[in-house]
Amino acid sequence: MLNCQEATRLMSEAQEHSLPLAATISLRAHLLLCSGCRNFGRHLDVLRQASRAFAQGAGERADATSEADQDTHRGER
Repeated sequence: MLNCQEATRLMSEAQEHSLPLAATISLRAHLLLCSGCRNFGRHLDVLRQASRAFAQGAGERADATSEADQDTHRGER
């Protein structure tokens, strides 16, 4: 059986790539019994969603800034 440190490491790894079947089964078994690790998993999901939303918004702001800079430079010519 996994301990909490191993379980949280696997949950973090699962954000990046799929886990081997044995690790997935061990993690799910641990999560059935451990409310703290289930809570950690929910927090990981929220952080990932927030990071994606921020990254998308930052990209949109960069595009808008770039367009505004281009407009400014056109007016200087």
